[in-house]
Amino acid sequence: MKHPFHLKAVWNGGRNSEGHIDAGGLRTVISIPQEMGGPGTGTNPDEMLLGAAATCYLITLAAMLERSEIVPAQLTLASEATVDVTNNVFTYERIVHRPRIVLQADAAPGQLKTAERLAHKAEASCMISRAVAGNVQIQTQPVIEVAGEEGQAQEEL
Repeated sequence: MKHPFHLKAVWNGGRNSEGHIDAGGLRTVISIPQEMGGPGTGTNPDEMLLGAAATCYLITLAAMLERSEIVPAQLTLASEATVDVTNNVFTYERIVHRPRIVLQADAAPGQLKTAERLAHKAEASCMISRAVAGNVQIQTQPVIEVAGEEGQAQEEL
């Protein structure tokens, strides 16, 4: 079964203009980031690729945890992308996912190890990770904790 996705875009002007995209639940202004000499309004392809990779990874991880009957007390993610600009050539080099999985206080002893294994496996299973494989290095640096253990941060990422 195939699932088509559609996006409509409008771009009026030259390189430093802005445009708009509409892809179902994603409607936003787009432009070149200020750091790359653009106006920096709205989002940009670099952020959108990072967003696609991060959300795909997070949803895949949540599904894998659920299939393993692990219900985290909290599941958060911080992701970072590195884009290199050398001789005016832009290269999307790397994405690092840093998931934080906080297990329930009554988690079974083996669940920490399973959660860590799944945190790494989710990256290889994610459709977006597979789509960019060989072009963008993707790393996973998980933190697995048990609710109520010493040193656990209670704030959101």
